[in-house]
Amino acid sequence: MAKKIRLGFIGASLNSHWASQSHLPALRAHPDVEMTAVCTTRPASAEEARKAFGAKFAFHDFRAMVVSKEIDAVAVVVRVPSHYETTKAAIDAGKHVYTEWPLGRTIGEARELTALARAKGVHAVVGLQSRVSPALCYMKELIEAGYVGEVLSCNATTMRDGALERPSSRTWQRDFSLGANPLTIATGHVIDALRFVLGNFTRVSGMLTIQAPQWYETDTKQMVDVTSPDNVMVRGPLVSGAIASVHVGAVPWAGSGYRMEIYGRKGSLIVTGNISSQRGEMLRVQGAQGSQELKDLAVPERFVYVPPEFPRGDPFNVGQMYALFADAIRTGKNRLPTFETAVDLHSLLDTVKQSSDTGQTLPVA
Repeated sequence: MAKKIRLGFIGASLNSHWASQSHLPALRAHPDVEMTAVCTTRPASAEEARKAFGAKFAFHDFRAMVVSKEIDAVAVVVRVPSHYETTKAAIDAGKHVYTEWPLGRTIGEARELTALARAKGVHAVVGLQSRVSPALCYMKELIEAGYVGEVLSCNATTMRDGALERPSSRTWQRDFSLGANPLTIATGHVIDALRFVLGNFTRVSGMLTIQAPQWYETDTKQMVDVTSPDNVMVRGPLVSGAIASVHVGAVPWAGSGYRMEIYGRKGSLIVTGNISSQRGEMLRVQGAQGSQELKDLAVPERFVYVPPEFPRGDPFNVGQMYALFADAIRTGKNRLPTFETAVDLHSLLDTVKQSSDTGQTLPVA
């Protein structure tokens, strides 16, 4: 195997929103991973991406790319409805795979991909980037070391932009059945960050609402119906006995970003950010013990896996993921969230929706 991990990238279109602002600049700067092949849906855009990122090969059929002997691993960074088919093809070809979250459109797809990856013996990781955020890794360490003592309560909120007007190319997420909506994506990342730091819920009471049941398409000049929730609230006890609440909202204007507050018998910890838990911004960590006032806590460098000059912002945590992905392929020891992690999160979110639909508090499997 080459010194750098040779990556085939599905979804490398220069017009792709998340890939172009996070994955592609991260890979351009990465010391451990080489962008060997790119794949888009059209020959022209594939060649355009190949030239832009200095890749050796361009494909417009992912099935042809994943069987190439020139690549060691595959990144799947396409729309959620296409995750299953592309990820399955990569695993069937015996390639290690990094698929963005959500793993599948449904938990059934996620379970099938997980079983296949296990049977093939490949490293299969999912893009739950909160778990490689240096700030959240440090908070987890502080909690485990007893910084706040017994955890009593936690509250996490994220208020992000939820434009009520958008072009038709960006209204597909209004359809809940396609698997990419504020419950699966924004709430999934925020709840996963909470669970990573503090542990899982034992039962949940959920409420999903659609506060804006229609969006205006700026190009078609028509209103379209929305079935995806724009506000999600979850509350319940954690395995530790602490109580926790989560509120994630897609708001039209001036969202306040991300905040998680943890309160214990000995002290408190608070982490804040302008966007969300998984994005690559450097989150602010504050702590207080006893009667102290909150003070900023410096995040140790041991939680950083990319070089000092690595680009900040959205590429950062994605770069952290690729660094540990390459390490897993080389050493066989994986420290990243796996497909099993993804299935567990899919299950929790399904329980939250079921709780909202039935009005009942439900146990978490």
